[in-house]
Amino acid sequence: MKIAAFDIGGTALKMGVVDEHGELLEKGKCPISDSDGEQILAAIEAWIAAHPECTGVAISAPGYVNPHTGYIEMGGAIRRFDNFAIKAWLEARCGLPVAIENDANCVLLAERWQGKATEMANFLVLTIGTGIGGAIFCNNQLVHGARFRAGEFGYMQTSRPGSRDVRRYTMNENCTLRVLRYRYAQHLGKSLDEVTGEEIFDRFDAGDAACQRLVAEFFNGLGTGLYNLVNLFDPQTILIGGGIVERPGFLALMREHLAWFGIADYIDTVSHGNDAGLIGAVYHFNQQYKQ
Repeated sequence: MKIAAFDIGGTALKMGVVDEHGELLEKGKCPISDSDGEQILAAIEAWIAAHPECTGVAISAPGYVNPHTGYIEMGGAIRRFDNFAIKAWLEARCGLPVAIENDANCVLLAERWQGKATEMANFLVLTIGTGIGGAIFCNNQLVHGARFRAGEFGYMQTSRPGSRDVRRYTMNENCTLRVLRYRYAQHLGKSLDEVTGEEIFDRFDAGDAACQRLVAEFFNGLGTGLYNLVNLFDPQTILIGGGIVERPGFLALMREHLAWFGIADYIDTVSHGNDAGLIGAVYHFNQQYKQ
C-alpha cells in the first residue's frame, strides 16, 4: 500500500509517498505564500492526481485537529482552515480515505513508531517552527485533551505578564526562529526577509555581540518552558523537532544553555528531521484504517 502524505506548514507544504511500513518512497516540497490555504489545497490535490498508485491520504496539520472526524477547529497559521472539515472535503474531491492529525502529534507518533521513543511510556515532543508546538505521550498513550488542544506548549509563558496582551509573554512570541530573525532585523534596520536564522547562528558562533545576546535570550525562553515541562510531566525525554535542530552543533549548544536549568540530560532531537510529520501522519492513517 502507498499513501500520499502531507505535512502542512505556514511557509511550506511537504509532500510524500510513503508505504504502510513508514518508508518514504518519494518526497517534494511546495513553498506557501502568506499561509495561503487555497494554495495548500490545490497543491495537495495536484500531488494526489500525480500519484494514482496511492490508495489513501495522510495529513499532518497545525492547529486544533479532531483526529476522529477530521475537523479543524483552528488552523494555526492557516486561517483558511479555521472551522474546516478537511477530511470530508478531501474525500469528496479525491475519493480516497483520508486521515488527519495535529502536526506535533505526528512528530511524536513518528518517534513512537520508529524513532528514539519506541520503548518509552512517557515522553514529550516540542517543535520549533512558525510557532512552538508540542505533544504528550503519557502512560503509553497520546494525550489529546478534552478539546484536542493538549500539548500547545507555545502558549506557556516565559515571563511574568505585564501590562501588554498576555499572549506577548508566551513561548510563541519569544522562542521561535521567526521572532529571533525579527529582533535581529530590527537591530540592523532591515526587513525580516533579509535576515536568516542561519546567518544569526553563524554570527553567534563568530562572537557577534548582538547575536550572542539574542540567541541567549532565545535559549533562556526555551529553557523556561522546558523546565516547566520536565517538572510537570516527569518525562523520560523531551525530543526537539523543527528545521533548526538539523543545524550542526545545535543540540550541544542547546544543552549548554539548558545546563543552567538543570535539565540538559532530558533533551534530545527527533530522529526523522523534516520527514517526521509525513511518517507520523502515515502511522495515524494506519491506526485509523486498521481493517
